Amino acid sequence: MITRDQIPQVVGHPVHDSQGKKIGDAKHMYLDDRTGEPEWVTVKTGFFGNNETFVPTRAARLTEDHLEVPYDKDQVKGAPNVDVDSGGHLSVEEERHLYSYYGMESRGAGGDSGTPGAEAGTAGAAGAGGAAGMRKESGQDMAGERTSAEGMSGSEAGVGSGSADYAAGRTGPAQRLSGIEDDAMTRSEEEMHVEVERRTAGRARLHKYVEVEEVEQTIPIRHEEVRLEREPITEENRGAALKGSEISEAEHEVVLHEEQPVIDTRVVPKERVRMRVEEHVEQKTVHGRVRKERIETDLADSDTAEKSAPSADQGRDDPRFR
Repeated sequence: MITRDQIPQVVGHPVHDSQGKKIGDAKHMYLDDRTGEPEWVTVKTGFFGNNETFVPTRAARLTEDHLEVPYDKDQVKGAPNVDVDSGGHLSVEEERHLYSYYGMESRGAGGDSGTPGAEAGTAGAAGAGGAAGMRKESGQDMAGERTSAEGMSGSEAGVGSGSADYAAGRTGPAQRLSGIEDDAMTRSEEEMHVEVERRTAGRARLHKYVEVEEVEQTIPIRHEEVRLEREPITEENRGAALKGSEISEAEHEVVLHEEQPVIDTRVVPKERVRMRVEEHVEQKTVHGRVRKERIETDLADSDTAEKSAPSADQGRDDPRFR
């Protein structure tokens, strides 16, 4: 349900269907003659936005920067055509057709005092200003409009004495709410901006451990062996040979020596190892999706009628878009 305070947030802003698809932009808001509360919003549809389609706001809600209605786009576009410039009011019959199309009951069907189609309410509005049913509101400053309405006579307000009643907080017709005076459309598109963030990709550590390997080394090893030497008796050694008994047993011992390898290890520093971080730059292609608005036109001339989505440059060169 949309309130009067939310009217400026609706008019001139997009209207989306129940699937989130844009139907068009809100052009006017129609208020209940008796309660002064919003009941209908007109949506600009068509290639140039020159069609206005009525959508009930009873179950609509504001979402971020747009109005969301519980109907799909095709249903809204297929609503009955109503002449929105005929006095700024919906007739009782027109409103009944719209209620029937959207599968809704008029508030007057159940005796609700706020019914836009109630006979007593519409008759009062018609008697005061010559119009009945729903009235259009403008999206300008609501407080400013009430002040202006209070300072005018019923004929100057264009709706009879009902305007003064409404400005004072009572029932009666009100002015139209228009938020779009320019018929031009703004085409926008998204641009992709890629930023980089620094995050941890991994860790590198230095780890020292001990391993055992077999090594070989050849070294010289010395040992002693006994070799017998025999020499004849000569005048020089005869005295030594005749010492001792003539015939006897004797024994002489010689100590032999040899070298054995003895293995020992010593710690010897060989090198210094450290980690150095280097930064490398590589080109990486990233993919994303951006949305672009296209503006299509359906020209009235059958010989040149076409639906196209010209680019900005094409639009400037094409005389049809000047």
